[in-house]
This record gives sequence, C-alpha cells and structure tokens, in this order.
Amino acid sequence: MHDEAMLDGNSRLNLATFVGTWMDGFASKIYAESADKNMVDKDEYPQTAAIETRCWKMLAGLWHAPDREKAIGTSTIGSSEACMLAGLALKRRWQLARKAEGKPADKPNLILSSAVQVCWEKFCHYWDVEARYVPISLEHKVLDGHDLDAYVDENTIGVVAIMGVTYTGMYEPVEKIAQALDAIQQSTGLNIPIHVDGASGGMIAPFLQPDLIWDFRLARVASISTSAHKYGLVYPGLGWVIWRTEDDLPKELVFDVTYLGGHMPSFALNFSRPGAQVLLQYYLFLRLGFDGYYRVQKASQDVAVYLASEIGRMPAFELWNDGTDIPVFAWQLRKGHTDKWNLYHLSERLRLKGWLIPAYPMPDDLTDVVVQRIVVRNGLSRNLAESLVIDIAEAAAYLDALEAPMPTEGQVSAFTH
Repeated sequence: MHDEAMLDGNSRLNLATFVGTWMDGFASKIYAESADKNMVDKDEYPQTAAIETRCWKMLAGLWHAPDREKAIGTSTIGSSEACMLAGLALKRRWQLARKAEGKPADKPNLILSSAVQVCWEKFCHYWDVEARYVPISLEHKVLDGHDLDAYVDENTIGVVAIMGVTYTGMYEPVEKIAQALDAIQQSTGLNIPIHVDGASGGMIAPFLQPDLIWDFRLARVASISTSAHKYGLVYPGLGWVIWRTEDDLPKELVFDVTYLGGHMPSFALNFSRPGAQVLLQYYLFLRLGFDGYYRVQKASQDVAVYLASEIGRMPAFELWNDGTDIPVFAWQLRKGHTDKWNLYHLSERLRLKGWLIPAYPMPDDLTDVVVQRIVVRNGLSRNLAESLVIDIAEAAAYLDALEAPMPTEGQVSAFTH
C-alpha cells in the first residue's frame, strides 16, 4: 500500500486543486481518535451533534445573519452537497409560493454564470430545473447583474452568485446582483432570492475583505454555502450551508427519522457520513480564532499576489486577475508572443518539476481563450513560490528558444474544478 500511494504526486505542489492538503499534528490526532463517529447518529454522538450546531452558528455570525439563533444550517459532505440542498430549498420555496397562488410550478429555472462550478449543472439536471447561463465576456468577466432582466421571469427560483469563480478566483459582485434584482422587482413584482456559493470566498472575504457586502447583510441573500475542506482549512470532505431564517428552509425538506433508537431531524442527500471533519473544523475555530484565520488567509493571499505580480511581469504572459479576491489567479499567453507553444505545453513542462498547474479554455463565448490558474493554499510558502517563479521563467525561456512549433495533437484540457 505504501508503494502504491508513493506513486501519487506531491500534494503540496498541486496548484490545481482547492482542496486542503495539510493540517497540523494535533488535528491528525483528533482525526485518528474520531474516525469512527457517524455524523448522522446524533443519539450515539450527541456531543459531535452539539459541536456541529456550534460551528454553523459561528458561521452564521461570521456571515452577518440578522439573528444567528433564528438561522438554520447543517454540515454536508462538501460544498457540492451544500449547493444541492440550497438549490432544493430555492426550488421548493418557489413551488409552494406558485401553488399558493394557483399557478403552475412545473417549469422552474435558475440563473447562473457560464463559469459556474459543475455541481450546479448537476443540480439542474438531477432536479429538472432549467439552467439559464449568463455568458461571461471580456467586458463582463463575472456575473455582475448586467442584462439580468433578460434572463429572469416568473419561473426563476433564484440567482446563484459565486464568491470565487473556480476558473479564475474572481468574486461576483453580490451587492450589484442584488441591486439589479431590486430593480427587476420594482418593475415586475418578481421577488427573486440569491444563493451565494461561497465555496472558497465564504472563508476568505470575512477575514480579508470585511467591508465587502456580499452576505446576509443583503436582505435578498437567502442562503450561503462554503467548503470547509477548501479555505475552511479542513481535510476533505466537509461543507456547510446556512439559511438566513428557518422560513428560508421549507419544512417539507426536513425529515424526522428514527435511527438507532433516537429521533432526529435530517436534511441531507447523504445519510451516514463521517463526523471527524466536523470536530476538525471546531478544533480550527478554537485554535485559530478570527485573528488566526486572518493570518493564515492573508499569508496565502500575499503569496498569490506575489506570484501574480512576478508572472505578470514576464513578457510571455498577461494576467486575467491578480489574486486579491481569493488567493487564486489566472493568466493567458500574451497575444502575438509566440507561435511555437501554448499554455498546455507550459503546463506539461512544469509537470517535469513536479508542479501541477492546469491549462484550460474559458467557458462558452470565451472558449478561444486558454488560461492557466494557480490556487494558493495554506502550505504554499513564499520560499516555494520563489522556486515556482524561477521554474516558470526557465520553462518559458526553454519554449521560446524552440526552433520549430511544439506539436498540438491530442492536447486536452487539464482543468480541475
């Protein structure tokens, strides 16, 4: 088993994934001691259940819920499940409102950026919701409320705003989206809620951009999800989803189940799942506190900004963004720089040094634009970043010195959500 596992890559050099790859020794001890805990069995593990509640209430406070005692939340196996649950709540709220008005409720739609994470595509396919994609462009690099009135109608169950687009790491301006929906409501009467997919930014913005208005401070935000195993700093898999109030989570979606002699409410796609990660999240909340999370996230952002500035200075590249939202940024090959190589070749060249840095096309309407992306996570030090800059410069110089173009047959996207 050791020999097999040894063939995997070095996770510290994997700059494609958002998923956490490091925790301290105390966390490893907690993990080993709690690997047997089943999160769903609240009768057997009441303290773990109580800790779960403490965690989501802390997050409700962090995200400025009007009254965190009246909010409702749950842990999930990851942010994808959290998004699924949030989407189901939006759909059911819309259906109940339509039926109460005696109107048909068989054609729901959801407004999404074309750069949305794949879990939302799955949600729409799995639960028969029409996905209406607002295409990003060079003028509108994220969903920003532009032309939103052309996409919404009486069948719209909600709009998804992303705090940290997976393609580039950029924030979508939730406040501007809310203002656009306010204007739509004023002219049409349609009251459309927002779900904030904070898979990454939900654990960055409160610490690094505290004045940015994106969360429950906006009355139109009905729910927020995040991935604890991304910038929540926990090993996979754990996510969180929180609703502004209990009324935002339809009671029809919460089941009272009898399990191993106890009664418990259940709102999840998964049933039995690990409880250890919930304890790891609570451990980090206690150990780091607000100031500790700020220092960890600021260190990652500082490294991202450093890398972006160094790469942006190289003649071969043009930055898409600079890492000042979440610690993620992307760049493209400068137009006219070379006809001998592309970013897929650079990605392959860097893999020789152990670095995993994906190259991939942007989504619909921008598929002719290929970018590379770096995700800076806790564990990518400034020292490692300096080594990476040298390796990128050397790889680009090697490719620039080629006397003939590199072959392009068989190249495939290495994009990893």
